[in-house]
Amino acid sequence: MIGEIDEALRKLVKESDGIAADIDVALDAPTKDWAARRNAPTVDLFLYDIREDVRRREYGWSEQRDERGIVTARVPAPRFYKLSYLVTAWTQRPDDEHRLLDALLRCFLKYDAIPDAFLVETLAETGLRCSLSLAMPPPEDRAFADVWSSLGGELKPSLDVVVTAPLSRAVSYPVGPPVTAGVGAQFDALGFGSQDAAFRAAPSGD
Repeated sequence: MIGEIDEALRKLVKESDGIAADIDVALDAPTKDWAARRNAPTVDLFLYDIREDVRRREYGWSEQRDERGIVTARVPAPRFYKLSYLVTAWTQRPDDEHRLLDALLRCFLKYDAIPDAFLVETLAETGLRCSLSLAMPPPEDRAFADVWSSLGGELKPSLDVVVTAPLSRAVSYPVGPPVTAGVGAQFDALGFGSQDAAFRAAPSGD
């Protein structure tokens, strides 16, 4: 799931009208060593935090059906995880970086969720949206200055992009075949010795 979100965001940036085609898109931690090695204009999408969105946790079950609509298996509801990306622009001049950040802001602002065309494999299989939020205030237990401090770099203008993505739990419980016969019962009538009396209900659908 994480690699699929990485690739979706990379494509979103690369295919944006306001961002030049020759801009590199990286996923590296923006440390001082990385910045010193960079030799081309770059957009960096650094994944710095992963945590479950516990408000969206469900405990029910979803049904899987075949082409006839018959239930074949039951699966637990997916869990949702918030993937937080520190998005930065790297060029030789601050004013160029600001223009690139402006283009990135406009790029992400177009979408409330990652477009379906960019969702592949396990994300596409869930049929659920991957919501996207942009430049929201950070949680009380986390500050962007702390992120930069842990990277050993200097504070730099950035965008905080958070994708909330579903993750299938890869568990499936098959169900038995559907019942096609009617309900019935057979018993010995009391007071008639060995004589049997039987009662059977009409077949299903009658």
